Amino acid sequence: MGKAIMLHLVFGVLAVLSVSLVNAEDPYLYYTWTVTYGTRSLLGVPQQVILINDQFPGPKLEVVTNNNIILNLINKLDQPFLLTWNGVKQRKNSWQDGVLGTNCPIPPNSNYTYKFQAKDQIGSYTYFPSTLMHRAAGGFGALNINHRSVIPIPYANPDGDFTLLVGDWYKTSHKTLQQTLDSGKSLPFPDGVLINGQTQTTFSGDQGKTYMFRISNVGLSTSLNFRIQGHTMKLVEVEGSHVIQNLYDSLDVHVGQSVTVLVTLNQPPKDYYIVASTRFTKTVLTATAVLHYTNSQTPVSGPLPAAPAYQFHWSMQQARTYRWNLTSNAARPNPQGSFHYGKITTTKTIVLANSGSLINGKLRYTVNGVSFVNPDTPLKLADYFNIPGVFSMSSIQDLPSGGAATVATSVMPTSLHDFIEVVFQNNENTMQSWHLDGYDFWVVGFGSGQWAPKKRRTYNLVDALTRHTTQVYPNSWTAILVSLDNQGMWNMRSAMWERQYLGQQVYLRVWTSVRSLANEYDIPSNVLLCGKAVGRHL
Repeated sequence: MGKAIMLHLVFGVLAVLSVSLVNAEDPYLYYTWTVTYGTRSLLGVPQQVILINDQFPGPKLEVVTNNNIILNLINKLDQPFLLTWNGVKQRKNSWQDGVLGTNCPIPPNSNYTYKFQAKDQIGSYTYFPSTLMHRAAGGFGALNINHRSVIPIPYANPDGDFTLLVGDWYKTSHKTLQQTLDSGKSLPFPDGVLINGQTQTTFSGDQGKTYMFRISNVGLSTSLNFRIQGHTMKLVEVEGSHVIQNLYDSLDVHVGQSVTVLVTLNQPPKDYYIVASTRFTKTVLTATAVLHYTNSQTPVSGPLPAAPAYQFHWSMQQARTYRWNLTSNAARPNPQGSFHYGKITTTKTIVLANSGSLINGKLRYTVNGVSFVNPDTPLKLADYFNIPGVFSMSSIQDLPSGGAATVATSVMPTSLHDFIEVVFQNNENTMQSWHLDGYDFWVVGFGSGQWAPKKRRTYNLVDALTRHTTQVYPNSWTAILVSLDNQGMWNMRSAMWERQYLGQQVYLRVWTSVRSLANEYDIPSNVLLCGKAVGRHL
C-alpha cells in the first residue's frame, strides 16, 4: 500500500513537472494556408494572382520573439511552390528556409508543414514565394516579430501599428514574365506600384497620437522612396536592429528591405498623402494612399510631396545615417553595442562582382563570372545524404577573375564561427540589392568606384546597423561583416528577382565536422524528397 502511494506521489510530481515544462516552453502557433490562383484587378485590368487563404497580399503573421510557428502550406497551384521567410534567421535550421537550395518544392495538390522559431529576433519582415516567378503574382505577406513583454523597447508603445507592403507590379502574368526570361530577354519596365496590393488605401489615426508604420519593399526590381505629406518619420528599427532615432522627410527603401518608423499626427486635422515612388528610373511610377485624421473634414489636396531631387549620392549619404543604437537592446536584454564587431579579426575576405553576360546567346547574370543553376536535388539534401555531383565547391572563386562566364551550381565553403568580410562590387550602371538567408550582417561601408583594401579605413566599425538586405549603388561597392554562427546551407542572392532567377546567387555552406544538435537540428521527419534524394532513408 505504502509503495502504491509512493508511486502515485512520484507520478503526480512528474505530471506536474511535465505540465510546468510545457507551459514554460515558448508558445506554438498553428496555421493552415492554402495557396490558389484568383483574379484581381489591381491596375485596372483583371489578372491572375496568387492568393493565400483567398487573400492578396497573404495573411499577416503577427508573432512574438521565440514563438514556434507550425504552418501547413497546401499548394493548389499547377506548379511546385515554396515560401521563404525573408529575414527570419532559421537558427540551426536551414531545413526550413524555403528556397530551392534547401527544400524540395511542394508539388501541386500536396502540402508541407514548416516548423520554425522566431528565435532571438524582433522587427518587421516579409515572406514570399521563392519558386519560378511566382513572386510576380503575389503570395507575399508581412511577418512582424514583436518583442516579449519582459524586454524593453527604446520608444513608447505606439497608439497603432500599420503594415505597408509596397512594390512595383506588372499586369503581365508570372508565366509570361518567366517565358520572357527563359527566352533570354530582360523584363520590361513595371506597370505600376501597389501599396498592400492596392492603388488606393487609407490609414486612419487620431490627432496627437503616434503610429508605427512598417514599410517593406516587396517588389521585383525597383528602389522606392517613401514619404508622408506634412509629416516627418522617426526611424526606430531596420530589419531587427534598433537604430539611432533620426527624423526623415523621406526614406529610400530598396528591393527586399524593411524599415519601421514612428509618425506623430501633429498637423492640422485633414487628410494627407502617403506616397511611394520609384527611384532612379527615367519614368517615375507613383502609388498614393491617404493618412486620415479621424477628426478630419478635409480631403487630401495640394501637390504630392516631392521625391528627393538628388539621386545616388544623396541616397548613399542617407544610408550612412542609419546607425545602431548601441545602448538599446533588441530581442535579448543585453545592449546591441555589447558585441564589438569592429574589434574582431576577419578570417576571410570574399569579393562578389555581379555582371550580365550572354551565355549560349541568352542573357544570364553572374557572380564572379559564374551563373547559378538550381539542380533537381536541393543542395542541403545532397550534402546531408552525401550525394555526389549535385553542387561544386570549387566552381566559384572568392575574388573576381575576369574569365569567361560559365554556369554552375556554385557553393562557397566556409567554417562555422568564421567572421568574414564580404564586398559586393557593382560595376554595372544599375542598382543592386543583395540578401543573405540565415543571418543579419553589419553594413560597414559604401563607396563609389572599385573597392580596394585601403577602403577599409572608411568602414564604420563602431555603430553600423545589422540587416539582412543591403543596397549596392551603380559603379560602387558595399562592404559587410558576417559572423558565421549559424550552421547550414544559406542562399546569398540578388533580391531583384529577374537577376536571381537568371543566376545572380550563390550558397554559403557553413560547416563543421562536429555533428551536434548544439550546432544544427536534425533533418525534419516530414522532409520532402526529390531528385537524387528520392528513396533515401532518414
